[in-house]
Amino acid sequence: MKKRSIAIDMDGVLADTESQYLHYYEQEYGKRLTKDIFHNVPEAEALPNGSIFKYLYTPGFFRTIPVMAGAVEAVRRLQTRYEVYIVSAAMEFPLSLFEKKEWLAEHFPFIHWHNIIFCGDKSIIDTDFMIDDYCKNLDFCKGKPILFSAGHNAGITHHLRANNWQEILDILDVVPTN
Repeated sequence: MKKRSIAIDMDGVLADTESQYLHYYEQEYGKRLTKDIFHNVPEAEALPNGSIFKYLYTPGFFRTIPVMAGAVEAVRRLQTRYEVYIVSAAMEFPLSLFEKKEWLAEHFPFIHWHNIIFCGDKSIIDTDFMIDDYCKNLDFCKGKPILFSAGHNAGITHHLRANNWQEILDILDVVPTN
């Protein structure tokens, strides 16, 4: 029997980009901010001085993003029942393609390279489920969309929402491993 398929976004879903932005901002300006600044604010506007775009073009930004809590174990568990694809719009920022590939190799070495899709437009993805933090990707999802909670999407109500990786597992009914 063929497994159902899942497309999983990287930034904001597997990779904790909000924490990375805050870390870079604190390093540059010496001011510690909290994730509250992202609440109901477009991600690019959350930090002052155009910092977000500056960081997205900084060498090492994508390579050193922290892993989202619970993501590694959850993806391992999902693989027992689903064909899992990592899908990332890695074309917009020149350094992201190579750095994201290296990041995945370090943190998710069990994901075969055949199951990694770097693209510019996720509307071409045809999986049974798509987990993403942006509606621009989920609104055109061919399967069932699952919105992964992030500050910038706090006000979105038209997709099924998961606040963390345990909720993803609950939604997808993955049997716990021993």
